[in-house]
Amino acid sequence: MMSATRRAGTAVAAALIATLTACGGSSTSQQPTEEQTSAAPGSVDLRMTVWTSNEEQLALFQSIADDYRADHPEIGSITFESLPFEDYNSTLTTQIAGGNAPDLAWMGDLSKDLIQSSALVPLTETLEATEGWDYGDLVGSVTAEFSQDGELYAYPFSNSPFALYVNTDLLAQAGQTLDPAALTWEQVNQVGAAVNAATGKAGFVVRDFDYSAWNMLGTVWPGWGAAAWNEDGTECTFDSDEMVQAFEFLHTAAFVDGSMPGPGTTVDFFAGDSAFTVAQVSRAALLDGSFGYEVYPLPSGPAGDYSVIGQAGVGVLTSSDHVQEATDFLAFMTNPENARLLAQFFPPPRESLLTGEQLAEVNTKLTAEQLQAVVVDQLPGAVTLPNHTNPAEIAQKGKAALDALWTQDADVAAVLSEVCTAIEPLLR
Repeated sequence: MMSATRRAGTAVAAALIATLTACGGSSTSQQPTEEQTSAAPGSVDLRMTVWTSNEEQLALFQSIADDYRADHPEIGSITFESLPFEDYNSTLTTQIAGGNAPDLAWMGDLSKDLIQSSALVPLTETLEATEGWDYGDLVGSVTAEFSQDGELYAYPFSNSPFALYVNTDLLAQAGQTLDPAALTWEQVNQVGAAVNAATGKAGFVVRDFDYSAWNMLGTVWPGWGAAAWNEDGTECTFDSDEMVQAFEFLHTAAFVDGSMPGPGTTVDFFAGDSAFTVAQVSRAALLDGSFGYEVYPLPSGPAGDYSVIGQAGVGVLTSSDHVQEATDFLAFMTNPENARLLAQFFPPPRESLLTGEQLAEVNTKLTAEQLQAVVVDQLPGAVTLPNHTNPAEIAQKGKAALDALWTQDADVAAVLSEVCTAIEPLLR
């Protein structure tokens, strides 16, 4: 999700990162060497920004950091700074501009701007040269989002497909069943409407959409064969027939069928408030056993089956005072052994770890069969949520135009045409 605050933070990113570049931030000049660090014992303190506050996840990070410090006397401390997800881009870019940038950072939709402005250290050579790291184990389809001209700039530590979570207790209460072998969006809509009518609970929600972060609907419209823009990102396709049909489905679900909660209604599937939600597989950590559940691949649409992944990468900032040490720690944190530990929460990019059985060894919420179906089988050919350079202004302009859609009598085709009018100049 990208809130107004987060969009505003990303909006200044281009100017802030341009400042880095103007000051001499160059990924080429910041390439770490393979030599041992010459830093004095205890003289290097590393800081990494993250957007999780989950205590189990932070404890795992700290455990990996402690293992690294035990063999690297130059490291005085490694801290993980939790920034609120809503404000993450805003806070990170402000830190960069203020000369207080972290050494390492998680990143999502900020990655394209960071890469394009040479704010990230290139990683390929270092990771290939690290003994036992096995660069060839990375799945090519998940590295594209964080690569440019064949160079990797952020390790894609989380590659979490979106899935359909089902509250089976609510379905039973409403006397509804599903056919997971032939699961379609129309079926989800019909069952969701029935659950809403019988229980007063919501039918389906797209998590983090909230009628604001329209990019999250990129988990739905591929089922109609729609996309936000063409492949090279230069032409808006919101006004395509396929996109109009996808948004007509969503509009009808919200304003006619009642299967999707309307604007202004807050619904949390993981609190038992809805029959279905579309959310990343990594959100399974929120399941607390208070209701029965199933997890399935995304429903098919008129255009057939599809899969969507949400990604997060971790990279080293060229503005770090400790580029070599930070890059070495990143290589350690993401080696095969630690990647397996991280897979407990974050679907890994390593082919050797991508089987349902292996993922189930560290995942306590989903079975090997579920993980095979919603993670392993979905990664090949998966698309990512729409991302573009200058994402903040595109998101803001797109939202302003889309707001007119969320009324009872909206003209869907006309509104989507206005979206293209608003964002196409930014794409070009």
